Amino acid sequence: MTTTSVEDPPPIHDTWLADALSQRYLAYALSTIMSRSLPDVRDGLKPVHRRLLFAMRQLRLDPGSGFKKSARVVGDVMGKFHPHGDSSIYDALVRLAQDFAVRYPLVDGQGNFGNIDGDNAAAMRYTEARLTEVAALLLDGIDEDTVDFRQTYDGEGEEPVVLPSAFPNLLANGAQGIAVGMATSIPPHNVDELCTALQHLIKHPEARDETLVEMVPGPDLPTGGVLVEARESVLEAYRTGRGSFRVRAKWEVEPLKNGTWQIVVTEIPYQVQKSRLVERMAELLQNRKLTLLDDIRDESAMDIRLVLEPKSRNVDPDVLMESLFRQTDLESRISLNLNVLDKDNVPRVMSLREALQAFLDHRQDVLVRRTRHRLEKIAHRLEVLGGYLIAYLNLDEIIRIVREEDEPKAVMMRTFELSDVQAEAILNMRLRALRRLEEIEIRKEFENLSAERDDLTALLNDDARQWRAVSDQLGEIRRGFGKTTEIGRRRTVIGSTPNPVVVPTEALVEREPITVICSEKGWIRALKGHIGLDQEVKYKEGDGERFRLHAETTDKILVFATDGRFYTIGGDKLPSGRGHGEPLRLMIDLANDEDVVAIRPYRTGDRLLVASSEGRGFVVPVDDVVAQTRAGKQVLVVDSGARANICVTVAGDTVAVVGTNRKLLVFDAADIPEMVRGKGVILQKYKPGGHLADAVVFKAEDGLSWVLQGGRRRTEPDLGVWRGKRAGAGKNPPTGFPRPPRFT
Repeated sequence: MTTTSVEDPPPIHDTWLADALSQRYLAYALSTIMSRSLPDVRDGLKPVHRRLLFAMRQLRLDPGSGFKKSARVVGDVMGKFHPHGDSSIYDALVRLAQDFAVRYPLVDGQGNFGNIDGDNAAAMRYTEARLTEVAALLLDGIDEDTVDFRQTYDGEGEEPVVLPSAFPNLLANGAQGIAVGMATSIPPHNVDELCTALQHLIKHPEARDETLVEMVPGPDLPTGGVLVEARESVLEAYRTGRGSFRVRAKWEVEPLKNGTWQIVVTEIPYQVQKSRLVERMAELLQNRKLTLLDDIRDESAMDIRLVLEPKSRNVDPDVLMESLFRQTDLESRISLNLNVLDKDNVPRVMSLREALQAFLDHRQDVLVRRTRHRLEKIAHRLEVLGGYLIAYLNLDEIIRIVREEDEPKAVMMRTFELSDVQAEAILNMRLRALRRLEEIEIRKEFENLSAERDDLTALLNDDARQWRAVSDQLGEIRRGFGKTTEIGRRRTVIGSTPNPVVVPTEALVEREPITVICSEKGWIRALKGHIGLDQEVKYKEGDGERFRLHAETTDKILVFATDGRFYTIGGDKLPSGRGHGEPLRLMIDLANDEDVVAIRPYRTGDRLLVASSEGRGFVVPVDDVVAQTRAGKQVLVVDSGARANICVTVAGDTVAVVGTNRKLLVFDAADIPEMVRGKGVILQKYKPGGHLADAVVFKAEDGLSWVLQGGRRRTEPDLGVWRGKRAGAGKNPPTGFPRPPRFT
């Protein structure tokens, strides 16, 4: 009978669920921040990118070597360093090879690696890759103890914690990432400008951000464009590490025959998919939102060429482009959030100066470690050369000892006072090397290495020399990738803040005549064209017409309600006239659709007379009643039991009011004060139970008119009988005045 030993189960500890969850979520958050999403300030890489480059170096995919399948690279990265999905690793590899996504590509791709239209790359089994010269700079010196290594996830190998990074990759290529509770967004910059700023910072360690921004005036995006952000905003963004940059497409006017012209867009903003941009513009054009544009064509081949045709040659190109900048992605904002991991793996937001200084400190540390590594190699070689020199001078005895002694290494060490390293080197020599053991050659190499050792020792003891060496390295980068080279020339133009261009409203919304219809039950709609009163409009059963006015789609429609509030609706936001419309309460915060007093188009400069049923009112400028929210704007204050019931345009010098008691009063419009909000003054007095029925403002010379039964209009030129002072009671109107009393 066999027995099986069962291991003791792990101990169980009681803990609060909240504590357990918080501890595990914190561990997950830290893992996301440090191991996945935020780049290191020293090499500007996330772990997946760093592992990709390191794996490609191990595969000997140097810039001068041949290509290997991307699937081979992804397999090595996933198997040795990065235990995540192959698709995410391949996506990272693809981005490093896209010259429209990365300013200085780190991967040289062969095959379909996607395009600016947003098309995906081919499968990894079809594409091939190798490192670029920039990636080689990032890896330069990695075998010379310049950086620390750590164990891989399975403990079978080692990977670098950070790359030596002889190239300022963080700011040159930028980074994007979202972690738990934080994110990073760094646009690409021009490496020549960065190296200039770095060299200046070496010479002037106390340099301010203002000075550095003069050398790094803004991002240099792979897709070009024009930076139109104000200089103050750019400086503030780089000083704080947070901000944004406004970038516009680059365009030019191309003249055609017969005085016509078209606009050609040659560069679009960074991270904007060209195909999506064209689709969006075509959609707006179809919906008549781009009224100054007639057509858009994509004639792009290797370069971008979007052709925009105006509706008329009389259109101002600046006005056309300004309308497109406002409505499309031809203008976009590139955010800056310099949130990175510092040398202690602590995430924080850095300024431009701090990020540059962190790179310089890293390069100095790499230089010191590389120098010490070289000194160790020199010391070892000098020790070996010393042994060779002794062997050369005692060659016969050395040969005898090796041939006759059982322990030649120990005998040689005792006889010639050799070190273990020297004795081992002599024993490991091949016979053919004996002919090279010439004293002159040995002493020459010994002297050269000694001189190099002394020079490197002096370098370690001299900070100024170290910084000069770092500056010289930056100078080499400028010579290889500076503005005199094709890859180094600035692509994004630093433009000035654009002058304000007045874009007429019709440039944003097509100007069309409409007729606004509001029913008795508060249903509103807009019919195309100006429909006269003689044309019949259909309503729901039991409903009928209450208001009808002529306007245009570019107009704002003002709605005045019984609560004394004005509401504003865009003419283009009204439902079409195909059905019965929509209730007003769905468009504005109106308590009851039937509480509408008046509807009129907004005309700047107009003045309105508003009044309540109790006979109080005032004049208000129409520009002061436009509401910015659904809640409307309170203008006329009404007491309990009263309601707003009059809103007419001040179109003359005389006011006529009539009450429910059929008393008519005429007085000067100047007697009514102009206010913005309030109860107003008494227009007409009534006995208990009486209310204001209607009011009108007209020119005295034209006389007072009203509509009789049957639709005929009567005009009374002589108004002396009804003239009086404001707040009077009034007199009976002329015979035949409508019942109930109304002027219209």
